[in-house]
Amino acid sequence: MSFKPFALATLVTSIGSSAVFAGEVYNEFPVTVAGYQGSATSSVSYSGQAARHVIHNSLKKTISKGQGKQDADQAAKLALYFEAKDANRAILDPVSKDGFAIKQTTIGEISKGKNLSSKAYKGAVNAWPGNMTGQEVLEDMIAKAAKVKGGFDPVNGYDYTQLISKFTMGAVFYNQAVDGYLDEKLNNSKKTNDKAYKDGAAYSAKEHYWDEAFGYFGAPAHALTLDAKSLYGIAKKDPKYFSAADYNKDGVVDLKTEMVYAHAYYAAGSDKSGKTSYLNNIVSAFYDGRALIHDAQGTKLDQAQMAQLNDYVNTIRVNWQQVIAEAAFKYAGSVYKDLDKLSVIQEANGDVTKAYRAYAKHWGELKGFAMALQVGGEDLGETAVKLNRLTGFSPVLLGDTQVIARNVKGEFVQSSSISMEEYKLHMMKIQLLLAERFNLKARSNDVLAGMDELATKLSTSTSIEND
Repeated sequence: MSFKPFALATLVTSIGSSAVFAGEVYNEFPVTVAGYQGSATSSVSYSGQAARHVIHNSLKKTISKGQGKQDADQAAKLALYFEAKDANRAILDPVSKDGFAIKQTTIGEISKGKNLSSKAYKGAVNAWPGNMTGQEVLEDMIAKAAKVKGGFDPVNGYDYTQLISKFTMGAVFYNQAVDGYLDEKLNNSKKTNDKAYKDGAAYSAKEHYWDEAFGYFGAPAHALTLDAKSLYGIAKKDPKYFSAADYNKDGVVDLKTEMVYAHAYYAAGSDKSGKTSYLNNIVSAFYDGRALIHDAQGTKLDQAQMAQLNDYVNTIRVNWQQVIAEAAFKYAGSVYKDLDKLSVIQEANGDVTKAYRAYAKHWGELKGFAMALQVGGEDLGETAVKLNRLTGFSPVLLGDTQVIARNVKGEFVQSSSISMEEYKLHMMKIQLLLAERFNLKARSNDVLAGMDELATKLSTSTSIEND
């Protein structure tokens, strides 16, 4: 059976983000490794990446359930889902619910010996105080999250559930895929397609690197048979979409191949607006690239084939980056709206507790995605500088203060900042920056229409021109 690369246009059977594809399923590529003697019928393997998605989901759940200083074991619980490799770790999310049955209950049923910490970005992260690597940032956030109830630090405005989750998706999944497997590893001339990746493997190095990158995106193997609304519903474990998730019709959703995770979820969320086709573009490029490798039938890829493969990589890289930028754009709009609500409540001398909590949550999502954008192997230069300055090291807090640094003890240091009203203009500037730099189309929660009016109201003072 021969698989041929398909142009994106030939796959689409209807127009827009709800397009349904012809039926290409990613994990159905047969073995082409010469001399393979095993029982595998598919050459596709990315169970380790699926396991890390589930570990991430379970880590997020553990952070949100923490009881702060009352729970002396919380640090160990978090370490279990960040550093440990125990195969018997319970899956905390996704888990079965009425109308949506999950196949696996432990991490080891998906893949053994996997964690998040060893795969986290090793470069410096300028977007967070402390001049730390990506791995160190996550370790520090997790240590601090263990000490506060529900992972929420109201003093500094940090929702660690969101900060850790969104940055992990960038520092592990996005970084590993686009700055590792689809870059240096894929283009390593010593890792060829004419022999097994390792003794007894049913796949070559080129096949495996491509598969591992696909696994980190978080789409199910049958994503090209589904529309964006269905994929979004699967990620939400909506029983209405159980049948769509259960591709092999065995009555359970297999977390290895049938679930939607991480950036695939956000891509589907954008695509269901009808304005984008990020998930379709990414998964189609992954499928077409895998088909190209398969059609080489266990021989070395020539220069032309590698050039075509890297064209697919570029499609994946650009669209994946846009998915993350769209998410940051959306949450900048959410933060803007939260600031509006806080202003109204404060003027009425009301209780800001609930609104402040929502503000911290949305800022954590904005900050996590903004940090994730900067670990994909591309130097964003001035864009990163502006994004970091506009967002800050924390949200503007009640009383108009903001985190500006860390001291030698690792504690956050605050100083006087701009007003919350001025910070609203920063959110608009973030949206404008992201929309222009990454050519965004969905632009959910777009608040740019009022930018000129707010800038005029604030007289565009020096204090708000720190971008």
